[in-house]
Amino acid sequence: MTRQFNGKMVLRTMGALLLIETIFMAIAWGVSKWYHEPDDSAFLVSVCITLAAGLLSLLAGARASSRMGEREGYVIVACVWLVFSLFGMLPYYLSGQIASITDAWFETMSGFTTTGATILNDIESLSHGALFWRSTTQWLGGCGIIVLSIAILPIFGLNGMQLYAAEVSGVQYEKISPRIADTSKHIWLTYFGLTIVEALLLYVEGMSGFDSVCHSLTTVATGGFSTKNASIAYYDSPLIHYTIIIAMLLSSINFSTIVLTFRGKFRKFAQDEEARWFLSAVGAVTLLLTIGLMGRHWFTVYGGFAMNGIDVTWSNILSSLEQSFRTSLFTTVATMSSTGFAVADYTKWASLLWVTIFFMMFMGGSSGSTAGGIKWVRIAIFLKSGVAEFKRRIHPNAIIPVKINSRPITQQTTNNVMAFMVFYIMIVVVSTLFFCALGVDFNDAIGNSVSAMGNIGPAIGHYGPANTFANFPSVGKWVMTLVMLIGRLEIFTVLLLFSRVLWKR
Repeated sequence: MTRQFNGKMVLRTMGALLLIETIFMAIAWGVSKWYHEPDDSAFLVSVCITLAAGLLSLLAGARASSRMGEREGYVIVACVWLVFSLFGMLPYYLSGQIASITDAWFETMSGFTTTGATILNDIESLSHGALFWRSTTQWLGGCGIIVLSIAILPIFGLNGMQLYAAEVSGVQYEKISPRIADTSKHIWLTYFGLTIVEALLLYVEGMSGFDSVCHSLTTVATGGFSTKNASIAYYDSPLIHYTIIIAMLLSSINFSTIVLTFRGKFRKFAQDEEARWFLSAVGAVTLLLTIGLMGRHWFTVYGGFAMNGIDVTWSNILSSLEQSFRTSLFTTVATMSSTGFAVADYTKWASLLWVTIFFMMFMGGSSGSTAGGIKWVRIAIFLKSGVAEFKRRIHPNAIIPVKINSRPITQQTTNNVMAFMVFYIMIVVVSTLFFCALGVDFNDAIGNSVSAMGNIGPAIGHYGPANTFANFPSVGKWVMTLVMLIGRLEIFTVLLLFSRVLWKR
């Protein structure tokens, strides 16, 4: 026997969420008006359409019961990204800045899922309003539209517990407060605070006010949309590069850990085993890339100096070492955090280096962060389970638990991780085969699949950081947006909707 699906409550919740989108879209309209741009009318129409849809949804669910079960929670979380993208693409399409519905949908879904893949060949030709809205979509999608809404839904008499459970689908998370709404507020205040601090720092360091705000929105969201065609490589400033690196690193750590650390509980950060795995991997990959880039610099630059009789000074060596280290660190953090910003085209590096970057696209950051990918807590459990199983083969009677943060992991959690890894690889394989069937080169196909699933943006091959997805097959773009959504919702939120068990009491 099944409980009746509360469709009216779903409509009511979606209406409340659309009002949130309307507010942020109205801010983008204000930016367009401020710069006296011709697309302000397109933004105004988009605001009115989104507002009307939100009010109609609220009206349709006005007398709905506020009871929300797992089914309603998963349906809302899965649908909100689709609905937000449907209305979010209107400013691009109505203004004519993205003339194709396919491309407008791709750009918007890439924004809300914080993937950062783009079809725009000339980003700088967009209006200020469109660029700001583009960055805002990533900021909204970064920490989770649902996490923001939990603090607001009680105004409409709705409970956000089931939404939180469906949105925060990582292996583990720690509540900052016993109340879900309070936890959500603390996370969003930290998210907002990091955005403001980074924007101020970037402005002081030389970015324009508009660019500093847009890049801050997309950095903290680990989204990667830039206002420049050359991405962060446009800014030849070590200070700007290091500031963005630090912001990407912080945004890749579990936000509950960040909040508790800011409260003075520094031991929480030190005890976060997942953060140690993540930062250790960043250090190891950065070292490898730095050595590789320095080797190339030595033979192509300093070798030429020596052949021409030019002295190789310590100043030159240290300068090249710093640049190689900064480029390596930036590329590593941008990839593993799934931000996708670029200061160099890594596809032109030695094979060992770009293949290393490709494998890092799978890994991602910490659970409970804005980063995509598999997440390091799952990787840690996967590897520790393998080692534990090996030890059990040697000592069959021994009890060898798998621990994370000194706490034993249940068998159910281990099974969840194994299932997640299997589904993750399966989706990458299936989408790769589909892209190959469309005539896409294998390197491009697998690179795009991994990039979309990990919400990274730039891939390998032709679709690396120096190019866009403008020429990717139209059908492939629709499939990529689906993969982006599945990756953003970490697979199970989408798959559970097709499970008979979920629809039974």
